[in-house]
Amino acid sequence: MEGFNMFDIRKIQEQVIYRSVKSARNDETAKKIVYGKDELAATEDNPTWVKSTMKRLENHFDKSAVSEIRRHCQCGYGMDEKLKLVKELVELSSNMEEFGNLDKAKAAGLFCENGELYLQFSFCPCPMLVDVDRLDTDTWCQCTTGYSKVLFEKAFECKVDVELLKSIKMGDAICLMKIIPQGNIWK
Repeated sequence: MEGFNMFDIRKIQEQVIYRSVKSARNDETAKKIVYGKDELAATEDNPTWVKSTMKRLENHFDKSAVSEIRRHCQCGYGMDEKLKLVKELVELSSNMEEFGNLDKAKAAGLFCENGELYLQFSFCPCPMLVDVDRLDTDTWCQCTTGYSKVLFEKAFECKVDVELLKSIKMGDAICLMKIIPQGNIWK
């Protein structure tokens, strides 16, 4: 996270949410969701802004549209270095079991169970949620599924679905995602 301060991260989040909502609907809706009524959101601290922005988003769109919008909000922090690692793991393995059992995979939170790939974190990796004790819905956390989708699609060179199964900020002990490749990784 070097080079970012919390104000920059908030600005980046405002921009990615704005762009995602604008492309889903329009400029006016994006303004309402990101900045609130009469742009009062500018006065909110980060935890309050996160919760109120997600509530505004949920009030304007149905659940699947909300998830889709949030998946497009991934910020891309550290993507190159993670991509390099996942590509290296693919090179070192010949199937999903081997991939998930590599020490470097386990160290990165990846594991394979019954032939299925999972990614878990023992802490919330989102800098915007540092001061958020608990979220009411998993809406904010959907951006991590978007991040993982981009990462694994690039590394696996096929379409990938990602399901959020657990979230620390929703009260779970870990964050857990299921990574579901839609094609052959090892040709």
